Amino acid sequence: MTKKTEEFKINGEDLLKKVKALIAEGNVRRITIRNKEGKNIVEFPLTVGVVGAIIAPVLAAVGAIAALVTECTIVVEREEK
Repeated sequence: MTKKTEEFKINGEDLLKKVKALIAEGNVRRITIRNKEGKNIVEFPLTVGVVGAIIAPVLAAVGAIAALVTECTIVVEREEK
């Protein structure tokens, strides 16, 4: 299996919606959120079978970050078969 990395530049107001969509895709292994200067704000791994109760604290943190940043980059690491 190989790893593929993608980057999405996004406004803070759309951050939570984009992260939820990425998690729903199911093939995302790690999500990193960077500020507009390129410094990592938060990084979290996603394992196979992540469910609501486990992901809820992550989404709460992403929501808090979204309230603080105007512009950021989401770096997504996917595992390809």
